[in-house]
Amino acid sequence: MGLFLTTEATGTSSTAFITTILIYAVFMVAIYFLFMRPNRKEQKQKAQVLASLAVGDSVRTTGGFIGTVIDINDDMVIVEFGNNKNCRIPMVKEAIVEVEKPEDAVAAAASDSKDSKKK
Repeated sequence: MGLFLTTEATGTSSTAFITTILIYAVFMVAIYFLFMRPNRKEQKQKAQVLASLAVGDSVRTTGGFIGTVIDINDDMVIVEFGNNKNCRIPMVKEAIVEVEKPEDAVAAAASDSKDSKKK
């Protein structure tokens, strides 16, 4: 009788062990899809934007400053700020949050003027 009790207890503990492992596995997969994957996707998108950065693009920095790119090195960018264009600051590419191409600005202005004419 004691032999059967130990066999049943061992079978139950191995089932509980497998269930616990499966719960941890499902939890880890959920963590990956909820946190890690979107972060990597965002990093790839930012790297693509920084790779397409060109002289003359309008950029917004992490500090909230808006300026125009006048020179690009490997990991540094010189950005010109202000109305009279006398403030030139070298900064790291990672400090750039948003990039607007000159063609995009012209297209947006054209669509805005068409919308204002319709009203």
